[in-house]
Amino acid sequence: MTPRRLGTSTITISPVIMGTWQAGRQMWTDIDDEESIRAIRCALDHGITAIDTASVYGNGHSERIVARAVGQDRDRLVIATKVFANELRYDQVMAACERSLDNLKTDYIDLYQIHWPSGAFGSDRVPIEETMQALVRLKEQGKIRAIGVSNFSRAQLAEALEHGDIVSLQPPYSLFWRQVEQDARPLCLERGLTILAYSPMAQGLLTGKFARDHRFKRADNRSQNRLFQPANLERAQTALRQLAPIAARYEATLGQLALAWVMAQPNTCAIAGARNAEQARQNAAAARIELSMEDLAAMDRIGRLVTDHLDDNPVMWNW
Repeated sequence: MTPRRLGTSTITISPVIMGTWQAGRQMWTDIDDEESIRAIRCALDHGITAIDTASVYGNGHSERIVARAVGQDRDRLVIATKVFANELRYDQVMAACERSLDNLKTDYIDLYQIHWPSGAFGSDRVPIEETMQALVRLKEQGKIRAIGVSNFSRAQLAEALEHGDIVSLQPPYSLFWRQVEQDARPLCLERGLTILAYSPMAQGLLTGKFARDHRFKRADNRSQNRLFQPANLERAQTALRQLAPIAARYEATLGQLALAWVMAQPNTCAIAGARNAEQARQNAAAARIELSMEDLAAMDRIGRLVTDHLDDNPVMWNW
């Protein structure tokens, strides 16, 4: 894969990033640790050089699985993790970073991100200046190489940028979920931030493997995903039928087509999760696809069959 620069930093990353929320097991079902490790190893073997995790994924379990999978290859990889919304006071950030370093079995984190803004999920409201002071200090200490934010609005991102250098924004972004385009993306492009799109296959909806009558187990976070609610799921089926001929032209799966669309957007990389090695291999192969302008325009139109019916709520889940 041709590496891409991470924001204004000197760090380079693959356009497909290995996502490891599912490796934490919490809020997912039927996840096996050894399969997760094989999936991560397969991703690395097929050219993916960046891994995204978070401390809240299974209370550190995902980070520990990443450490086991990476092993001696750590220094040739970019590892990104996150501090959650309930740990954004200065001392909490410093302590959370130490726990992540320990979980990841490393002495530095390449990209350390604020997972959700202060106040999310009933957390205490902490001035962004205080949180950024901790992150800047961690960078000065060499414990992190770069600072990013996740799930921030344009206004929240603009305020954070007043207190330190930020190289990336991680929002939900796919052909079926595009609020970032009208909100924070213009600021990201203006300031040179990389967009790290999570759920670029709409949590599997864009793979085409879920029928209109599919129901997830209650323990699976996707049971709360608004895209899988009946009306949106029905619209998605219509869109997927129209996307199928485009995928066929590129000899690609629907999931690979969805990833290629995300990677074709300005300054955007795709964080793609995989619960097994075959999924990881397919995700990596999506980097070879170069969509024509005509197909990008057609996909834009098709995706709007879903997105035109969504409200402005930036959170995909009914939490």
